[in-house]
Amino acid sequence: MAGGTWSVTDKPVLPGFYMAFRAAATAAIQPGSRGIAIAPVRAHWGPVRQFVDIASEADIAEAFTRAETNGATAYTTLKLALLGGAKKLLAYRLTDGTEATATITLADTTGTPVNVLKLDAKYTGARGNSFKVAVQVNPVDSSKKDLKLFEGATLLCTFTFAGGSILNAANAINGDPGNKWIVATKLADGNGTLANVTGAAMAGGISGLTGVANADYVNALSDFETRDFNVVFLDGVSDATLHASVVSWIARIRNEGKGVIAVLGGSASDDTASDAVSKAVARSTAFNHEGVVNVGTGGKLADIVYSSAQLTSYVAGLIAGQGLSASTTYAPAPFEDVTRRWTRAEQEQAVRGGVFLLIHDGRSVKALRGINSLATLREGQSVGWKKIRTIRVMDSINADLQRTAEDSYIGKVNNTEEGRLALIGACKQYMQSLAQAGIIEAEGFDVYTDPDIVPESDQVFLKWEARLTDVMEQIFSTFIVR
Repeated sequence: MAGGTWSVTDKPVLPGFYMAFRAAATAAIQPGSRGIAIAPVRAHWGPVRQFVDIASEADIAEAFTRAETNGATAYTTLKLALLGGAKKLLAYRLTDGTEATATITLADTTGTPVNVLKLDAKYTGARGNSFKVAVQVNPVDSSKKDLKLFEGATLLCTFTFAGGSILNAANAINGDPGNKWIVATKLADGNGTLANVTGAAMAGGISGLTGVANADYVNALSDFETRDFNVVFLDGVSDATLHASVVSWIARIRNEGKGVIAVLGGSASDDTASDAVSKAVARSTAFNHEGVVNVGTGGKLADIVYSSAQLTSYVAGLIAGQGLSASTTYAPAPFEDVTRRWTRAEQEQAVRGGVFLLIHDGRSVKALRGINSLATLREGQSVGWKKIRTIRVMDSINADLQRTAEDSYIGKVNNTEEGRLALIGACKQYMQSLAQAGIIEAEGFDVYTDPDIVPESDQVFLKWEARLTDVMEQIFSTFIVR
């Protein structure tokens, strides 16, 4: 899908739909494929460097397990994103290349046992080391055998197969649609009968977490470009060097037409330091981009303390899950408290400095103001670019129009007056739907061909005019006492 920004002096080469937003002519949107958040995670189980759809906590546990020892992050990271309200998550497991599957080899019943069946965990990781295998005669039919798979003391599955053939055992295990844990490989025929065992442990599983480095995250970002998503976040990582790579990546892909917002945060020590305010503002100053949100404080939930880097999961879920006419400003949060309560003056400093802050107002925790890290406006931008809602609106309209242009107009409609009128008519109809949804104001929007640019035979230059609606964020009153 070709798209992105354009300028009169630097016109793109590829066919596609190109949109340049300017402060005096900002357009608006209708919901497209919104609500998708994506993150790299570390885990002791699950497919490596593949995308996994997550829609519930049960999905997290099944795909990656709840275990978070020795550097695993998947469960907390994805749970907080769901808590924020993300309708869909894409998770991507990282490893350092040392990962390995747990395995066990079973023998037959000959006098000199022959290894006949190998069992491997379906995925690499330390979880497989908790699997145990028992082989016994089926209590109902003595011509059959049962192979039972346990995780600790929990029975995961029982595979029943006809005795006398190792292939039968392998087929029973691999052909069971409910088997999510092991893969069987026949090594030899032997005498056809598996020897009985009790509680034989699988071993050799390695999660590959200790050597995960910034380069692994950067490589993951490249893979992310092949998928459609709206918000990206990290699994609690606060490393400044990695953050710089993410910001650079966001700037590039947004310039190429992929409307994505990144959510980043700091360490627990930074969140509670005496100079926490200046540290948070300094991060925003370094990011300084409308496509990057900087979370400034951690939170407490059920006696667990989360850093601002960890809370990026929640904030990303909040951004992804909201309707396009909604705002994160004053959005209620489920946390019991924040790790540091900022003063009124500090909160003002946060808003001016591009810090997304969760605050405790004396009754509950809520987001302060829905802003991104943009501190210094670039050419063509206005203060509206500092709002998360504005950026989401522009991203969505760009995605919707780019998709429609590619599906229905580019390469399909003649560039004649009649064809251009058809395109403009469709655009105006789209704008009308935005007005009806309350995303732009109903009066004053327009779409027309740009009279200031002379196009080539295969080019159309459009101008869009609309006024974005906003939510009430400040109410000023004067009370006259008589």
